[in-house]
Parts: sequence; C-alpha cells; structure tokens
Amino acid sequence: MSLTFADILAARETIAGQVMRTPMLPAPPLSAITGAEVFVKYENLQVTNSFKERGALVKLASLSADERRRGVIAMSAGNHAQAVALHASRLGIPATIVMPETTPFVKVAATRSHGATVVLDGETLSEAQARAEAIQAAEDRVWVHPYDDLHVMAGQGTIACEMLEDVPDLDILVVPIGGGGLIGGNAVAAKAVRPGIEVIGVEAALYPSMWNALHNETRPIGGPTLAEGIAVKIVGKATLPVVREHVSAVVLASESDLERAVNLYLTRQKTMAEGAGAAGLAAMLAEPERFRGRKVGLILCGGNIDPRILASIMVRELERESRIASIRVTIHDRPGVLGHVAALIGRLGANILAVEHRRYFLDTPAKGTKLDVTVEVRDGAHLHEILAALEAEGLPAVRIETAGQLG
Repeated sequence: MSLTFADILAARETIAGQVMRTPMLPAPPLSAITGAEVFVKYENLQVTNSFKERGALVKLASLSADERRRGVIAMSAGNHAQAVALHASRLGIPATIVMPETTPFVKVAATRSHGATVVLDGETLSEAQARAEAIQAAEDRVWVHPYDDLHVMAGQGTIACEMLEDVPDLDILVVPIGGGGLIGGNAVAAKAVRPGIEVIGVEAALYPSMWNALHNETRPIGGPTLAEGIAVKIVGKATLPVVREHVSAVVLASESDLERAVNLYLTRQKTMAEGAGAAGLAAMLAEPERFRGRKVGLILCGGNIDPRILASIMVRELERESRIASIRVTIHDRPGVLGHVAALIGRLGANILAVEHRRYFLDTPAKGTKLDVTVEVRDGAHLHEILAALEAEGLPAVRIETAGQLG
C-alpha cells in the first residue's frame, strides 16, 4: 500500500476539532536574513508543542475496540511520545513509551504528565526501538511507529494542506527529515494541491540517513546533535519511496546552522524552536542561494527544547557575533593593575562579565599573571578597539578562541 491524497483528506476529518489548526504567518526578519520571502507554520503551538499530535491521533483513532483494550507501545525521543500519551489518555487507551536515556528531561516529564508509562532505555532511537519491540511482543500491544506508518504519515500531511490554503503560491516547502514521516505526508499533500511546488528536505549533518538512502552513500551516522528529534539512523520503508518520488533535494545542516536557527527563532521571531523544529531554517542558512528570491514555507515542527540548552545556544551565538568575547591580558602581579584594566575597559563602554587570574601556569612569569576577562561589547570592531587600547597601555591582550566562536 502507498499513501494517497485521499488518505490525507480523511485524516483532516479525523483531527478536525481535536488538533489545533496552527497559524501560518509571514516572517519579515527571517526574510531579511535569508533573502527569501519566508512564511512559518507554527506547529510549536500545539498542546504538546509539536506536529506529532496529528499523526498520533489519526493512528489511535484507527484502532479497533480490541486493539484499544490491549493498549499501545511507542518509541520516541520526546515529541511522538507526548503526542501518543496525550491522545491515548483522551481516548482511554493504555500507553507505554520507550525513550532514549539521552532524551531531554523536559520531554520525559511532559510525557509522564499525560499519563503514559515511560521506559528509558538506550542511547539512541534505534536502541529504544529494540526495547519497545521487545515490550510489544511480550505484552501484545499495538505498535504506534513515529514515522513508518501510513496513518501517521497521513496525519502529518495535513500540515501542507493548511499551509497551501493560507499561502497558495508557495514556491518551496522545506521539511525536516528524521525517519521521513513528516516529509512523506507533506510531500504527497503539497504535490497534490500545487504540483509545481518544490519540496526540500533537511537532515542534521550528523544523521544523513535519508541522504545515504537516496544517494547510495555510506556517510557516517551518529554523534550528539541539537536536533535529537530527527537523529534517526534508519529511514522508514514506507517513507523512502515517497521521498524518492516527491522530494527534489535534501540539505544537510551543520550543528552551527541548527544553533543559529534556534537562536533566530527566539531572538527575531520571539518563539521557541527545538533543534529539529528549526531545521528548515537551518537549511536556508546552509544553502542560501537555493532559496533566495523565492517564497518559502517553513514548518516549525517542535518547540520542546531544554531551557539550559537554549541558554547555552544564546550565549554561543553572542560569541559568534562578537558581542561576548573572552580576552587574555598579560599583566604585572601587583596591587592596582586589575583595577586599571577594569577602568580602561569600562571607559571604552564594555561590560565585564567575568574575571579569572591565571598565576600558576609555566608560560606566565613568576612576577606576572595572565588575566582572563569575559566582556560584553557592541561588535567585533568594539572588541578590537579594546584590544588596541590595552596594548597601548603596555598590557598585551589577545582574544581567546572558544567553542562558540569555532562552531
């Protein structure tokens, strides 16, 4: 069997009144940055802050009375888990969810809050899937796959229907790829409604599973990624043929592209995006020429990001933009020198965030010390002004290259 547009239209009837029709809005700040005319579909505004509710509800609604009694089992890095837990609870269906041990705590807590039994197992989705399959066999539960299921794909495809009703003349639809359920459903819907539209997929560069399948390559797969929601090693059997037929290209987004996209959604669009949710924008940052001058629809597919990770991203982006920087100053170790350095930096209009003495390193003279100062500045030119002023005062200073700058 294969997914049809009729399946997606039926899915729209199933979710009507049960899943939010999220807004599709123009994004002038992102348009200015990318050179395209950008519209964003805010699936992060769903109850569980993710698009996954659509496919989960369509699948659960398709179950027989006996299947509902037996209960369901799913594996997920978080968003599918929450969606299955929420709608299973609404429908009175027992649910067990297996999640990787690396899943952000915010997603684990949210899944439990919807009444599901949560089992943490494995480092990756593949390892979690093995545990889920074992539980499914032992307890005779119904499998609710996060992507490799026609009901799930049909539910996800309802997004493109709404997008093209709101903005009928989109040139490009950019869709994140994990196992392929989201892009599969939306590619079928988009091509049915607007045959000339171009559908572009995006994967985290560390997890090029669909890229490998499409190009018959064996690029390495694995590693810690900000986009854990699409960190999938094996694409779906049902999704791959759909992607082959309807998707014109797959873009691989680096971790720095993903970080920048998350930060842009927060600082420019004033909305929360997790790494996978921001992947469409990351693709535009990675290959701007592909999108420039065209009308682009992005699916902000999830907003469940750990606040600690989000805070780290914001600081790292400030470093990349040279608005926060660390400098190392070589000084004489005597009273008053630290005050002199601080006063000089203050007069030049910078804000000191942190100071650390480095007295006990062998590259430091016995009567000297190195001072690491983290400062908040206007931009790179302001930073160079400070470095030059310190040098002029006989205080050699260099910028310390950090992980944020190198990413």
